[in-house]
Parts: sequence; C-alpha cells; structure tokens
Amino acid sequence: MKAVRGTAAALLVLLAVPGCSAAPPSTPVRTSPVSTPAGVPVQTPSGATDAAWLQLMTPMNEGAVELLAMAADRATDPGLRSWATDLAAAHRAELDRMRPLLTQLGLPATNVHEGHEMPGMVTPGDLAQARAAKGAAFEKVVVVQIREHLEHSARVSRSEVDAGSEAAAKKLAASLVEARAAELDALKRVAT
Repeated sequence: MKAVRGTAAALLVLLAVPGCSAAPPSTPVRTSPVSTPAGVPVQTPSGATDAAWLQLMTPMNEGAVELLAMAADRATDPGLRSWATDLAAAHRAELDRMRPLLTQLGLPATNVHEGHEMPGMVTPGDLAQARAAKGAAFEKVVVVQIREHLEHSARVSRSEVDAGSEAAAKKLAASLVEARAAELDALKRVAT
C-alpha cells in the first residue's frame, strides 16, 4: 500500500508542474479521496492519474518512435536496426491505442509537455544529438535514450496500473509494463 501511495503522490506532483495539468480547465472532474503518505486525505480528480499517464506516455512514445525510425534507417549494426524497426512498430501500435483514450477522456491531442525536460522523454535536443552523431556514437545515443525511455515508461505505467481508475487505461498500462520488460531484455541482447 505504501508503494501505491508513493506512486500516486509522484503522479500528483507531475500534475502540479505548470503546463502538466491532466484535464483542460473546462472539463468537470469528479473528486475522490486519496491518502497521502502521512495518512491525510486529499481530494484528487477521479481519472486524473489516467489523464496524466496518457498525456505523458503519448509524447514519450512519439519521441521514441522518431528516434527509433532514425535508428532503423541509420544504425550500422543489423541487430540494432532490426530491433529499432520492430520497437518503432510496437510503439506506433501503442499510440494507436492511446490516442482514442485521450479523446474518450476529453483531453487535448496536443503535447501538454512540449518543451519539458522529463526522464524518459526523447526531446528535440536528444534528436538533434542523434542526427549529429555517426556510427558507434549514434548507436550509443540511441541505446542510452531508448533504455531510459523504456525504464521510465515502465515505471510510469506501473503507477497507472496501481493508481489509475479508468479500466481501459489501466489495461493498456499493464500491457506496456509487460512489453517494456521484454523490450529491455531485447535491448540487453542487442546492445552487448
């Protein structure tokens, strides 16, 4: 239970970051009590965890897809190239499941995290660094960035499984947790 409270608190911190609101101001939200680590009840919007997760995972996957597409095209290691191709396709399929959930929850399709430096997010700066790198240096950028993306997206998705309230979002998050474990194992094999 302590872990659930900790992950819920972490997602609530995410919601407090300027520009990181889970729901547009005009969207009415239900509130439900959540206990803080100190045991003091706090009112949080029902579905806020789901919204925060979707609004974070969508741009995380979009940035990762862009880097993976670059790797599929430019990696000199055939194993890395094949792995990047497959992972990009898997992430696109995840995006195809996330975007309708954004609509279902009444959330904007825009990236509310634009310009934010967040763990696991492949940023425009990361993409520029990858574009400028060549050969082994390029492949190292890809491996480091995608490993971080996979680790953090697994962590955030576990938080959604533990603290989310929307069944479809929790189901998708659970599938991402499972997928990330397999993807990280595959990365270990490719990156050695």
